[in-house]
Amino acid sequence: MAYYRQVGDVPPKRHTQFRRPDGGLYREELVGAEGFSSDSSLLYHRFVPSAIVGAWVWELPDQTLVANMPLRPRHLRLPELFPGQEHKAADAVTGRRLLLGNGDVRISYVVASVASPYYRNAVGDECVFVEGGSATVETSFGTLDVGPGDYVVLPRTVIHRWVPTGPDPLRLYALEASGHIAAPSRYLSRYGQFLEHAPYCERDLRAPVEPMLVQGTDVEVHVRHRLGRDGLAGTVHVFPQHPFDVVGWAGCLYPYAFNVADFEPITGRVHQPPPTHQVFEGRNFVVCNFVPRKVDYHPQAVPVPYYHSNVDSDEVMFYVDGNYEARRGSGIGRGSVSLHPGGHSHGPTPGAVERSLGVEHVDELAVMVDTFHPLDLGEGALAVDDGDYAWSWSRPGTDT
Repeated sequence: MAYYRQVGDVPPKRHTQFRRPDGGLYREELVGAEGFSSDSSLLYHRFVPSAIVGAWVWELPDQTLVANMPLRPRHLRLPELFPGQEHKAADAVTGRRLLLGNGDVRISYVVASVASPYYRNAVGDECVFVEGGSATVETSFGTLDVGPGDYVVLPRTVIHRWVPTGPDPLRLYALEASGHIAAPSRYLSRYGQFLEHAPYCERDLRAPVEPMLVQGTDVEVHVRHRLGRDGLAGTVHVFPQHPFDVVGWAGCLYPYAFNVADFEPITGRVHQPPPTHQVFEGRNFVVCNFVPRKVDYHPQAVPVPYYHSNVDSDEVMFYVDGNYEARRGSGIGRGSVSLHPGGHSHGPTPGAVERSLGVEHVDELAVMVDTFHPLDLGEGALAVDDGDYAWSWSRPGTDT
């Protein structure tokens, strides 16, 4: 993320004295990626950002993963994860239910109605898609007001919390990376500017526009961090002063939001492959979105996807809204997640190809994650797996 921003009060030159009105020094903190070798921002604190006065273990939500064995495609019914009024006591961090994961990314879902604790993911960046509801995301960089269709990208180590707003519960689809999440490199110049062929650009990104200063003492922050080589753990740190004490910041690393409605789909005469729809990339995974769009205009075009084998990746599709003609008869609907693992050919259900002929526009909204290492199943997936999806291509009646 190489788009420079400056918010609040900062000194004219970095690493120089910057004084408070009472004459004391503000504390400068570098928040950076890849050590000192990639994007960073400089934050100016009222208090010492390293100071903590307490620490204890935070038991993370169940992070258990089991292999997808025997290997088969899966259909997860997310609306069943939070039935009735269970969301009333859930928050956007501790209430997450783990669906799928591997060493590179974990995918969770939550329906939340109460404010989350202050939270720092010290393992990797997060990309959270807002399926429904609205919230203010409070961060040490300032606030973001977000709603349906927003991706919220939160760089590793940024302290933040989710505060639901409005009458509807907050429904979030969260990608927790073990590294960084960014725009695809092919969309960017060698200096980091979005190129003309990119389906979105800097103008579409919303970042905090003013500092958020909060008074408080003995503030608890939940930290998700690494344990050993591959493990995950949780700790609560207690800050003597509120960590939202930044009077200004400047740089190229910060939280931001991007709405899927600002993604300009790329179409062609014949069906375009999924990389055309890519929106983000991480280490060993990519994120794509399928938005309402005009489709293939060759006179003999087949508008639905062709059958394809995932040789190098597992494919996860979150069906957010619209009509999913290619999946008719499979049980897929709004709020569904499908997992098509490497080693299984998949594509439209029988009859979908014939029904699609002559279609000029599709009304669908979906978020896809392709991972280049196999995905295991979390407790959330096991709880809402329909158990029947694998047979949908051979089920009697799906060709009508």
